[in-house]
Amino acid sequence: MIRFGLRLTLAGGREAAVRLVVISLAVALGVGLLLTALAGARGVTTQNDRYGWANSGNTAAAPGDPDPLWWQLRVDGFDGRTAGRVDLAATGPASPVPPGLPRLPAAGEYFASPELARLIAVTPPDQLGDRFPGRLAGTIGPEALPAPDSLVAVVGYAPEELSKRPGVTRVGTISTVAPTSCPNGCWAGIPASGLQLILAVVSLAMIFPLLILIGAATRLAAARREQRFAAMRLVGATPRQVSVVSAVESTVSAVAGTALGFVLFLLLRDTMAAIPFTGAPMFPSDLALGPVTTLGVAVGVPVAAALVARFALRRVRISPLGVARRATPKPPRAWRLIPLALGLGELSYFIGRRPDTTDGQLLAFLPGIFVVMIGLVVAGPWLTMTGARLVARRASRPASLIAARRLADNPWAGFRSVSGLVLALFVTSVAVGVMGTITADRYTPTEAPDTAALITLFRDDDLAPTGDPAPAGLVAQPGVRAVVLTRIPPEGLPIPEEEIGDWGWPHNLVSCADVARAGAGRCADGAQVAWTWLDLAGPPGWSGTWPTADVEPAALAAYPVQSILTFTDGSTAAVEQARTTLQKAHPMLYSPYSEAEWRAESEKVFHGWQRLANVVILTSLAIAGCSLAVSVAGGLSDRKRPFSMLRLTGVPLGMLRRVVALEAGTPLLAAAVVAVGSGLLAAHLFLTAQMELALTPPAISFYVIVIAGIASSLGVVASTMPLLRRITGPEAARNE
Repeated sequence: MIRFGLRLTLAGGREAAVRLVVISLAVALGVGLLLTALAGARGVTTQNDRYGWANSGNTAAAPGDPDPLWWQLRVDGFDGRTAGRVDLAATGPASPVPPGLPRLPAAGEYFASPELARLIAVTPPDQLGDRFPGRLAGTIGPEALPAPDSLVAVVGYAPEELSKRPGVTRVGTISTVAPTSCPNGCWAGIPASGLQLILAVVSLAMIFPLLILIGAATRLAAARREQRFAAMRLVGATPRQVSVVSAVESTVSAVAGTALGFVLFLLLRDTMAAIPFTGAPMFPSDLALGPVTTLGVAVGVPVAAALVARFALRRVRISPLGVARRATPKPPRAWRLIPLALGLGELSYFIGRRPDTTDGQLLAFLPGIFVVMIGLVVAGPWLTMTGARLVARRASRPASLIAARRLADNPWAGFRSVSGLVLALFVTSVAVGVMGTITADRYTPTEAPDTAALITLFRDDDLAPTGDPAPAGLVAQPGVRAVVLTRIPPEGLPIPEEEIGDWGWPHNLVSCADVARAGAGRCADGAQVAWTWLDLAGPPGWSGTWPTADVEPAALAAYPVQSILTFTDGSTAAVEQARTTLQKAHPMLYSPYSEAEWRAESEKVFHGWQRLANVVILTSLAIAGCSLAVSVAGGLSDRKRPFSMLRLTGVPLGMLRRVVALEAGTPLLAAAVVAVGSGLLAAHLFLTAQMELALTPPAISFYVIVIAGIASSLGVVASTMPLLRRITGPEAARNE
């Protein structure tokens, strides 16, 4: 029977060939996108872990480690880009070597990433190259670079020099994964629990529409195949033989589509890797497929296709006359709403009970999202039937009545064609709700004031210098307008009574003469010392008066310096030259930065998530559109005989088109309302439980996306209408 099934599939005429090609292409699209989603989730982890080696200083050397390294991580920057730098010194021949290096740099040598080496070569030395003492000994290999364009440097020092620097640690082993926490500071690469959770939800959300697309494709021309298999039963074929033939036909298409999907993924991998979904591009090798993923997709998709075919043809297994003696199925019951309610209830349960670990949060929230998505699929036929009955009661035209009666008679088939889009709308609602709320909470323009100053921040109060730690000659450099020191007040000094906007009380001291030179706010008339913040900036738009401090100007020099503020004209040359001077004078974890750069770095992460959300939205809608097109086209092909009979009885072609449009639009609109509402509610429950945030109402763009998605789906339905004329001719009305 396997050979017979192969012959029917591969040599069954034009119709079989077309069906084989269409199903294979649909499966290839689904498999390609599925592989991209799975490889992307793995690639994010792989990229994140390549930050791990630079954060090795968070684990101190053990007593038994031979020849530990003196180690200091420094987070640098250049022209708005973040750079990672590690200063190290070997204490012996057994000192560990970081990845990507052929050897440890000697004192007076440094290794740089290819992109950093290029910038050093084309940039004036006083703006970049002078930060790295000695000579360039070579480039850093890709195994130590989070991204192809990463700026990374490893600088060698003598042990007696580096060991005296504040903030250095002794490292016995090099980390291979990103840290879970960074008590001593990190150069990125900290996997937050919310990050992993959202990635898992995204992967799950993309898999569901793909499975629906594959299922819709394997059911193509199901009615014709049922008739053929029923005829085989009439001539003596057993149910087992029919099952083997149907499984072979579906498996051949799925195997061909799966192989083509792998080819599609490999062809587009380089292009996908170059898109900075995480804020930085990936190496193509990051999007590698593990053996489990490869085997799971290569075997799972054909097996799933065979199971779908077996389920679709279950009526033929009951009786050879099963196709001809179809009875109206029992209507769906309201109990189908229970899974949807259970999923939302599970998410509600964890409000105030969020697990502490990432794995616990995954186990807490993923099942809820999963059950809600299943609940939408389970409740879809009942919603379709309910909507169809409402339409039937108000039907004033034959097309509306025919469509409503057909949907009420078999709501499962009506909902099946739009189930992919319903899940896509749910995914869109969750993504927009979560991302929009995080944006409103963390990235509002009012949180970061504008300032043109480079901030050199002494974070450790015990090590903060006194006197005047500003580098000599800094204020005379081209483009530097002023240099201001903010200081830590002594204990017991009364803080000002007045608050500044919503920012509360300022906590640092500054000379009013410096305030006047910098032009950042103003002091009260006659005041010599004022209260301020470490960045000498008030709330956005604030131009008030700094509160006066009861401190003698001569006493300021004895107080520790909190920050050195270097005001420039904003040009790249002035900013980078000043940063180089400050770095050489004060080598610390964080290089001098401006508020604009700090805000840009935070926004880069957010924009990466925003791009990811957009990919999920657009991909889900595209997959759903393909599923809808395949389902509608397949449904028209399966019903060409009854439609042809209606045309022979005088029903105009335009009425049949309205029937098809109503059959697709009614379940779509009914389930879309529930999907969007469930998505926003699920997003609210997730945000409340995971981040203690209330859902921010989506922007108007969200509703535009929803309306555009529904309109596009209706456009897909309209694009199948020309098939009606070709498949409903008199010849299709003959018994076959």
